[in-house]
Amino acid sequence: MQIIRQPDHPREGVRHTPRAATSIHELDTDVGIDPHHHDDHQIAYAGSGVLSITTDAGTWVAPATRALWIPAGTVHAHRGFGRADLHSVGLPTRLNPLSLNAPAVIAVGPLLRELILAYTRAPQDDSPERRRLLGVLLDQLRVSPLQPLHLPAPADPRLAAVCALLHADPADPRGLAALAAASGAGAGERTLSRLFRAELGMTFPQWRTQLRLHRALRLLAEGTAVTAVAHRCGWSSASAFIDVFRGAFGQTPGAYGRP
Repeated sequence: MQIIRQPDHPREGVRHTPRAATSIHELDTDVGIDPHHHDDHQIAYAGSGVLSITTDAGTWVAPATRALWIPAGTVHAHRGFGRADLHSVGLPTRLNPLSLNAPAVIAVGPLLRELILAYTRAPQDDSPERRRLLGVLLDQLRVSPLQPLHLPAPADPRLAAVCALLHADPADPRGLAALAAASGAGAGERTLSRLFRAELGMTFPQWRTQLRLHRALRLLAEGTAVTAVAHRCGWSSASAFIDVFRGAFGQTPGAYGRP
């Protein structure tokens, strides 16, 4: 599998790799795996650092306490932040423990983490021991809760213009009306508010918070200090950032990378 710099768009140069291999890759910051799709399902887990996948529908991001579910046929690109050890588990389509047909983020507890690490490191054979290991891994996946770490991507050009400003600077404090005017979107606050709900399934403040959390995870993985992350992502103080981060991930920014 070719490892390249992060692609501009997950539809450019799409490769078809029929089998989703069970494997381990090392991804450094801003290095990813180019857009591709499989005929198998795939579980992607970062044993360290932060991992994201990008599709036409948006971006899903996962630190070391989360894993990414990628359904068969989904065109996606991987990207690592910090030194990310990508552990991939390929599953035939008959094995779908969570009955999911869209990408998702799955909580990874200590047992599931060790199962993923052991299964990807074990010899690729069809031994009874390996089949039993996979069976326990699937059992753990079935009881693992999903996590709302999806940042949906806008299709409407008016919405995309506003979102682009915030992608460029998540700390931008302006409200939706001011951002609409600055972006030249050609739509007012009321129209854009409706588009956020209808197209992205969340309000403007919810989408902006999700964007800021995504960026925070990436910066933390790259070793940025908590106070600097809070400032660069738009929180008024480190304590405010810590409160939101703890509410989203169940732990403080300083502890999130330690599974």
